[in-house]
Amino acid sequence: MAGDRATGTADDRTTVVVITRDRRTELLHTLDRLAELPERPPVIVTDNGSTDGTAEAVSRLHPRVRLLRPGRNLGALGRNVAVRQVHTPYVAFCDDDSWWAPGSLSAAADLLDRHPGLASVTARILVEPQGTEDPIVAELRSSPVPGPRWLPGPALGSVLAAATCVRTSAFRSVGGFSPRLWLGGEEELLAADLAALGWWLVFAPELVIHHAPSVARDATARRVRGLRNTLWFTWQRRPLTSAARRTLFLARTVPRDRASLRAFAQAFVGLPGTVARRAVVPPRVEHGLRLLDEAQRVSTARRYVG
Repeated sequence: MAGDRATGTADDRTTVVVITRDRRTELLHTLDRLAELPERPPVIVTDNGSTDGTAEAVSRLHPRVRLLRPGRNLGALGRNVAVRQVHTPYVAFCDDDSWWAPGSLSAAADLLDRHPGLASVTARILVEPQGTEDPIVAELRSSPVPGPRWLPGPALGSVLAAATCVRTSAFRSVGGFSPRLWLGGEEELLAADLAALGWWLVFAPELVIHHAPSVARDATARRVRGLRNTLWFTWQRRPLTSAARRTLFLARTVPRDRASLRAFAQAFVGLPGTVARRAVVPPRVEHGLRLLDEAQRVSTARRYVG
């Protein structure tokens, strides 16, 4: 998995970016693992307003890590802030409870070097401590999105921010993650805008990232934001017929509870802002999204639950 470079050699092509908030223990474990990588990548951490001593612990235990402290919770925009400080051609994202396997960063950079039409490569996710594949991996492996023959893996319609290496210039060309979506399903809009510019996104199973899911999370709040953001993305980038069909499907299939009601209510209140930003994706991109809609109807990994 070491790619075109020799195992055990440093690789200056990729910077790792991590956002965190009030997960000091998990973050320190992740930084320990990143510090052990043979690539020895530069690491940038954006501390989204932690109150548990995260920043102080990082400064003390990982002084080589570049620590950004915006003073408030920026959500996914913490990644945008970090990417502004990046000087490498590629950026590898991971969460504070996930870390790249040795050699995978070099292998990802090799793929991006060899294929200038690629914007991103997404890794296979192993869930710790068992080391089993995340259920989403099967869907990535069998992605229905069509792509050119030169792609080094299945074409994707979106990415997973916790397990993806992106071309820095491509990320910047679309403005990074949307300030409006904040956090939760924020990848869909980024991916669609990259695809609309002609970039390709792929799944590369030879790359591995480990994920030890943190228990310090508000699953219900994440579900509300994720569903709201899916609705906003749908009406911001999809043709009207597809947007209506997708909305009706979600209305029929999400749990009938207060969280879902809040998500739909927030999406409705924000509809004027969504319409103001409306820019329908090209037909090629929409074709892939329609195929993904069909695949996700039977998905066991994509559920708005919690």
